[in-house]
Amino acid sequence: MRTGVVRIQDIVAEGRRLTGGFHVSEDQRAIGNLRRLKGPISPLKELVKGRGIFRGPIFSRMYVDDPSHGEPYVSARDIVTSEVLAAAYLSRRHGRLLDDLRLHEGMILVTCSGMNLGSAIWTRGEMDGLVASHDLIRIEPNAGAVPPGFLFTFLSSRYGHALIRKQIYGGHIKHIEPEHIADLRVPRMGADLEREVHRLTESANKNRDRAHKLRREAQATFSKHFSLSDLSRSPTSVRHAVFNVQASSLGRLDATHHSPACRAAAAELAKGNGVRRLDEVARVFTPGIFKRMHVEDPKFGYPYFSGTELFQYDPEPRGYLSRRAPKIEDYIVGLNWLLIQDAGQLEGLIGRLVRVTPSVANSVVSNHLMRVATDDAEDAAYLSVVLSSPHGYRAITRNAFGSSIPQLDPAHIGALRLPWPSNAVRKRVAEPVIEAWKLDDEASECARKALKKVEDAIEKGAN
Repeated sequence: MRTGVVRIQDIVAEGRRLTGGFHVSEDQRAIGNLRRLKGPISPLKELVKGRGIFRGPIFSRMYVDDPSHGEPYVSARDIVTSEVLAAAYLSRRHGRLLDDLRLHEGMILVTCSGMNLGSAIWTRGEMDGLVASHDLIRIEPNAGAVPPGFLFTFLSSRYGHALIRKQIYGGHIKHIEPEHIADLRVPRMGADLEREVHRLTESANKNRDRAHKLRREAQATFSKHFSLSDLSRSPTSVRHAVFNVQASSLGRLDATHHSPACRAAAAELAKGNGVRRLDEVARVFTPGIFKRMHVEDPKFGYPYFSGTELFQYDPEPRGYLSRRAPKIEDYIVGLNWLLIQDAGQLEGLIGRLVRVTPSVANSVVSNHLMRVATDDAEDAAYLSVVLSSPHGYRAITRNAFGSSIPQLDPAHIGALRLPWPSNAVRKRVAEPVIEAWKLDDEASECARKALKKVEDAIEKGAN
């Protein structure tokens, strides 16, 4: 049971509603603080330029298989992940509609439908030019009216998120429209604080852009060294035509396992000298299903993360699990371990890889994330390149089994045969990744500082 103290003025302001959960919820407390805040307020619609606050029209998507005939497309689900990857390609026959939906660096996006509704996302350099879903509200901030980094940080704070979520409408599937947030009240914090928050946010985004380029550099080095083929037009595990398989190779009957393109990609990784099984160079395991014993006070629990949080920048725990839970230590992860989502829809998160960052290390992580643990950071960095490469992704996902919710087994993934060259070659591939990890960690620290400055200023002003 949760308890809390509510001012009578707040109960009257909310229509004399006496439902306890309504007033004790995090959103309501955040909005209460904003109401008590003294100082200037700017409506969001006065802080934008160009097209202002808008979203694209609903349309029927025409996809193409050949990237040369289309534009990379991302959905609202894809855009909230730290590594934004095109889910498909939209036909250029959509014409001017593609320009209306195209993202530009510096835009602020707000998810306006579905599970992640109300999340604010900064359009980074790596996302510039992508065509994105109409289920994203676009905001073009006016730097002359407000530092864009400050506006983004406020919208992504628990206070901005509470104001956005207050505008939700709908039944089973919730929605928000641009006109609903146009009058959203943005508290002004003074020029010095706003500029400092903007500087921290800008530094975080520059670091993340640089880290993205370094990872691409590592992928190029890896691919060139092993003369790997270009898979940009090659089908993935769910895109395969009818094909024949020799009976002698039918160790499994899953069609994805025998997909010619994925089988060829796995074979490319396993060719040549110096090939090792993944479980020969790292511990590959998944702890069993466990009962989650939640606690309210973080002092008595471990932060708990699932894949939903970990594949985002600056993940926040979804709760805290009791330190007294049986065998809870088996679910704690270490710094620089690699985690692979082992359940979900193909071409979704399943088979995707994420690193355990300093903010997640020594936390409890869901049993739906397979652990790939090494004792050496360079080995972990090298393996992250191999396993997240187009060849590695296909080699992993061809091992998925099950119908409704495909699964991955650590025995199958541990048996993957991967190139394991000399220390010098592995180091050359790993070095850009190690540098990218440092930049990512610095970016997360800057983002946390910016968020704390905004939230601390609001709490101080409210009290």
